[in-house]
Amino acid sequence: MPDLVREALARLDRVEPVLCAFHTVYESFRPVDPSLPLAGMPIAVKQGERRSHREWLMALGCVPIGLTTTPDGSTPWQTWGRNSRGVTRNPWNLDRTPGGSSAGSAVAVASGVVPLATGVDGAGSIRIPAAWCGVLGLKTTSAERAAVGVFTRDPDLLAVYLGTSEVSSPTAVWSPNLGFAEVDDEQLEIAWRAAAPLRPRPVDLVLPDPAGDWFANRCGPNPVLDELFETADLLLTPTTPGPPHGHDGPGSRINTALTWAFNLSGHPAISIPAGFDSEGLPVGLQAVARHGREADLVAAARAVLTSNRVV
Repeated sequence: MPDLVREALARLDRVEPVLCAFHTVYESFRPVDPSLPLAGMPIAVKQGERRSHREWLMALGCVPIGLTTTPDGSTPWQTWGRNSRGVTRNPWNLDRTPGGSSAGSAVAVASGVVPLATGVDGAGSIRIPAAWCGVLGLKTTSAERAAVGVFTRDPDLLAVYLGTSEVSSPTAVWSPNLGFAEVDDEQLEIAWRAAAPLRPRPVDLVLPDPAGDWFANRCGPNPVLDELFETADLLLTPTTPGPPHGHDGPGSRINTALTWAFNLSGHPAISIPAGFDSEGLPVGLQAVARHGREADLVAAARAVLTSNRVV
C-alpha cells in the first residue's frame, strides 16, 4: 500500500465518525506504476459517477480509497447531506450542510483525507459544496446538463487532471447576480474582493432565470453568454447566493441560482475559495469560461489563491 494511501486511511479513521463523508471504504489496492504523474495519490470517488472518469484518474496513477456519500432518495433535492449512513457534515460547522450532491467528496478534500476527489455537477453540485467547504470545485465542459469534475485545494493538480501545461492571463468581467438572483451582501462583498487579482470589469449582464429551461430539460447555446465571451475570457460571480444552511434545508432559497445556467449552456466553471464570512464559513467565487477553456479557470484559481492565500 502506498504511504500516501496509508496516511489517508489513518486520517479518514479519525474524522469519519463525525463527518460521515464515505459510503464505502476499500480494503485492498492495486500496485501503481511509479512513473505515472500522480502515482500513489489517494483519491475519493463520488458514489454512482461514471466509471470512465474514475478509470481516467487511475490511469494517471491515482488510488481510489472509497466511495463518498450522496443524498439518498428520501432527501429533498435542496436539503442534501442525509443518506443511509447518517448526515454528512460541513467540517467548518457541523450544524451546517456541506452542499450537494457531491457532499462527501467535498468533505473528503476539505477535511484533508485526500488531495483530490471526483464529483458530478448537475446544477451546481460540485461548485456549491466546493464553495461551502472552502475548496476548489471544477465542472468541465459538457454537452449534457451533468458534467464530471473534481475537488482539490491545489490548482496544479487541476492542471495535471486536465492535461494542460498552458499558462494564460485571462480577461474577466463581473456580474453580482446574473441579472436575476438575490444574493446576500456579504457573499457579494467577499467574492468581489477575492476577484481583485483578475481585475474584472463590471458588466450589466441580464440572463433569463434558467429555472424554466431547467425543469423543461432544455439545454443548448445561450446567445447572451456567447456575446459576452466574444470580449472576455471569464465571467465572475459569487458561487452561491448565501451561506451553507442547516441540515433541515434551505427553505425557499434556490442555492443553484448562480450555477445552473452554465449546466444548461455547457460552459466549464469553477468555484474558488474567496474567504470567510462573519460566522467563519467559507465563501466561493465562481469563474465561468468559454467552452473547452478550462485552462483559463486554472489560471484564475492560481491568481486568486496566490493573492488571497485563503486555502
